[in-house]
Amino acid sequence: MFEERLHQLEEQHLLRRLLLIESEPGTVVTIEGRRVILMASNNYLGLATHPKLKQAAVSATERFGVGSGASRLVSGTLPPHEELEMALARFKGVEAALVFSSGYLANIGLIPALIGSGGLILADRLCHASLIDGCRLSGANLRIFRHRDTDQLRTLLARRSAGRDTLIVTDGVFSMDGDLAPLPELVELADRHGARLLVDDAHGTGVMGPQGRGTLEHFGLESRLSFHMGTLGKALGTSGAYVAGPASLIRYLVSTARSFLFSTAPPPATAAASLTALDILRSEPDRRTRLWENRDRFYKGLKALGFRTTDTVSPIIPVLIGDPDKALDMARLLLKQGVYAPAIRPPTVPKATSRIRATVTSEHTSEQLKTVLAAFQTAGQELDLI
Repeated sequence: MFEERLHQLEEQHLLRRLLLIESEPGTVVTIEGRRVILMASNNYLGLATHPKLKQAAVSATERFGVGSGASRLVSGTLPPHEELEMALARFKGVEAALVFSSGYLANIGLIPALIGSGGLILADRLCHASLIDGCRLSGANLRIFRHRDTDQLRTLLARRSAGRDTLIVTDGVFSMDGDLAPLPELVELADRHGARLLVDDAHGTGVMGPQGRGTLEHFGLESRLSFHMGTLGKALGTSGAYVAGPASLIRYLVSTARSFLFSTAPPPATAAASLTALDILRSEPDRRTRLWENRDRFYKGLKALGFRTTDTVSPIIPVLIGDPDKALDMARLLLKQGVYAPAIRPPTVPKATSRIRATVTSEHTSEQLKTVLAAFQTAGQELDLI
């Protein structure tokens, strides 16, 4: 049975394979014995390989062991977990925070705790899969609105039954397009219609805003939204996720979020490294400066070559190809020239929008980015893309 399904995926050019990275996730990695420039990591600030994070993880492991041993409610809550949650709450300017083992677990635990059967969820079409799955698990009626289309959202809100419990769901920074949700408009619509708004700020935390506090800070909306979620495995360089908000919400989630209740707590090493990452985020603002300089340099270089991109305003820079076969060919040609930037195909992105999803970090050098742009030019010309 599975062989037949695998064959179908192969025929549709949708079969995925794991790629082994044989070195630490810096700007240059080893793939099949070759050193290549990595343009596919969400390690935006280079913290995944920072010596202070490594040392924090080692120290926590030596003190508390490798694993937490149980769920947080049994015997898995350790000092690094509590310290991290207090630091996240201070960083985000809220009363409390709760750490989950992954962003996926955070969303499938948070959304069903916020709304249930009889409620209405209105979600952006390009929301991350974890958000959509959390919406479906909630039992609420799910309606999808066109990407960033506040006019359609306004219509859906106006048509719903008066007083119906309603949750609007969106990414802050969209992971495959690199554009931003129209949060000011979404906040206004939510307030006007008595709905709540959930923002997944996975790709905004550490990147967006003057202090790196995320997309809400970028738009000056931190006082307008009482809660949101984000991750630790991107700009902060570790793994896991958090929900930040009122203390009453956090206490409620401890008792109701099933993915929190029934998951082993994150390793103490991860929590300790995340705590150190928050310190570095505050003490080394030049990392964000370098990130945005590199982002602008690479984005302008691609546009000058004639490539078509999304309306990205983040370090996520998708090069639109369209055809999945041609996107795969582009990725192979890039890898042949020593650049790893993967092809992204349906169902991860909508049909006819296959792309190369490149990401820039603070640690890429100008010479590396020149090399990458030259590889894009050669591959693009060979495939008649530019």
